[in-house]
Amino acid sequence: MYCLSQPILHKCSEDVVNIPKSSHAIIFEEIVTSMLKYIGMKLITTIAVVAMIVAGGIFIYFKYFNTIEVDDSGIEIAPEFVFDENQITPPKEVEEPEKVIEKETILGTSVENRDITAYHFGEGEKEVLFVGGIHGGYSWNTVLLAYELMEYLEQNPKSIPEGVRVSIIPVLNPDGLNKTVGTAGKFSLTSVPQIQADTVAGRFNAHTVDLNRNFDCDWQTKGTWQDKEVSGGSAPFSEPESLAFKQYIESHKPVAVIVWYSSLGGVFASNCHNGILPETSALTTLYADASGYQAYENFDFYEITGDVVNWLAKNNIPAISVLLTTHTDTEWNMNLSAIEAVLNHYAE
Repeated sequence: MYCLSQPILHKCSEDVVNIPKSSHAIIFEEIVTSMLKYIGMKLITTIAVVAMIVAGGIFIYFKYFNTIEVDDSGIEIAPEFVFDENQITPPKEVEEPEKVIEKETILGTSVENRDITAYHFGEGEKEVLFVGGIHGGYSWNTVLLAYELMEYLEQNPKSIPEGVRVSIIPVLNPDGLNKTVGTAGKFSLTSVPQIQADTVAGRFNAHTVDLNRNFDCDWQTKGTWQDKEVSGGSAPFSEPESLAFKQYIESHKPVAVIVWYSSLGGVFASNCHNGILPETSALTTLYADASGYQAYENFDFYEITGDVVNWLAKNNIPAISVLLTTHTDTEWNMNLSAIEAVLNHYAE
C-alpha cells in the first residue's frame, strides 16, 4: 500500500492512511512487464541469428579462401579464392530417346480404300525395296513370292546383313488382287482361278487402269500390253496406288528397287532416255547370275509406256524388273539366291 503525500508518493507508515492501487495502474504494470519480456526474447533471437551468420562466414572463409598473407613490407595481401572443381555437381546427361524402328508403313489406300503396306526387316540405313502385285491378281504368284520372303526374313533375321534394311510391298494393287482371289492379303492356292483368262481382270485397279502404265516416263493415256490397248490413266500418277508409291520412294529413298512380274523369265534393266545407271547394270547382272534368269538391257518385246522401273531410273534410283517364268510358280529357291546376293552386295 502507498500513501499520497506532498510532493511524492511514498511507503505508508502505520499511522498513515493506505490508498489501494487503481485498476489502471495494475493494467499499466502488466503491459510494461509483457513488453519487457517480448523485447528480451527478440533480443536473444537476434543475437543467436547474428552469431550463426558470423560462425557460417568464418567457416566459409577458412574453407574456400587461403589464409591472409603478409608481404615483406608488412602489408596484408588479399586472400585468394581457391576453386575446387570437385565441389561442383556436374549436370546430368540427358539421355536421347531410343530410335523407333518401324515394322510397317502404310503408303496409302487403293481406289476401293484398301491399305497399301510396306513391311520392314532389319535396322540398317540402306533400304532395298522389293515390290509384288503391281498387276494384282493377274500376277498373283509375285504376291506369294513377296509373302514367302517376308516369312523367311521373320524366321531368319540374321540373314539380313548389318547396315541393310529390307522393305517389301507384297501387293501394290490390292483391288486387282481382291478381284481375282477374293482378298487383298495373303491367300491360299485354292482361291486362285484354274483358268488363266479369269485372272486378266485382276491386272488392273478399280479404275481399270494398268498401274504399270501410270508412271511418269513416256506416259500416255493409252498404253500397250502384248497386242492389247490398256489405260494409262488420265495423267501420270492419277491413280492413288501409283501416287502412294511415288511418295514412298521420295520419302524413303531406297538404294535399289526390285519389282516382280510374270511371266517371261528374265531380269530387265531400267532407263528413261538417260542410259542405264552403272549400279542398275550391276544389279541386273548380279540378280540374273545368282538366280539363273537371263539378263536383258531392255524390254523390247513391245512398246512400254509409263513403266514404274523406268520412272525410277529417271529419278536416278537403281531398279530392275524380274519376270517370273510362269504365272503359277514363285521359283522360290532361284529368287532367294538372288535376293541374298543383292543384300550382301549392299552390305559391302
